[in-house]
Amino acid sequence: MAREALSSWGSDLASSLVRSSLAVLARFVSGASVRWLDCQPDTCQRVYFANHTSHLDAVVLWSALPPEVRVLTRPVAAKDYWMAGPIRRFLSCRVFNAILIDRTDIKVHRSPVDLMIGEIGHQYSIIVFPEGGRSSGPDIQEFKSGLYYLCRRRPDLELIPVYIENMNRILPRGEVLPVPLLTGITFGPPMWLEAGEPKHHFLARAREAIRRIQHLRGSS
Repeated sequence: MAREALSSWGSDLASSLVRSSLAVLARFVSGASVRWLDCQPDTCQRVYFANHTSHLDAVVLWSALPPEVRVLTRPVAAKDYWMAGPIRRFLSCRVFNAILIDRTDIKVHRSPVDLMIGEIGHQYSIIVFPEGGRSSGPDIQEFKSGLYYLCRRRPDLELIPVYIENMNRILPRGEVLPVPLLTGITFGPPMWLEAGEPKHHFLARAREAIRRIQHLRGSS
């Protein structure tokens, strides 16, 4: 029993060290500058929703959070990508504590929203990409409905729009190694699903929240 406890402690310590080192490495590789607009880091339960152009988006956004927030924040990611190989598997399960979605096995009675609700409980925040896939350019695609149904089930969750700049150039689609360039992570003001708000209105409002940050970054 003592040996098992010691082994578990050692494994947790190793994961913690890798977690801290990876956060520093991600910030170094991306050169990410972090801005908070009318919003401050907080350990309260949140949904960070962002534009999506690179496999590194979740890693860089996660690394931009302060350590005490980062440990309570779980990326939502594609299971087929993050379980492909021992390194990705270790990172997704032991370092990021990611919520992995099996895109080939989505059931009516066990949807990704059900999985997220069960996994976050009343403790964890999550990182999601409502476009549903990576975009090849700067335009933010229409949002899928998952964010809306998540907020309908948990209207108490605070939503934080996040604009990730330049990641499509740092790790372009089809590339394996990142190209050193400067990127920016900007967290916008909180928003919530309003009572009785129609799905299409909410999704358009959420998308516009990120586009507004994008325009601010472009004009600064």
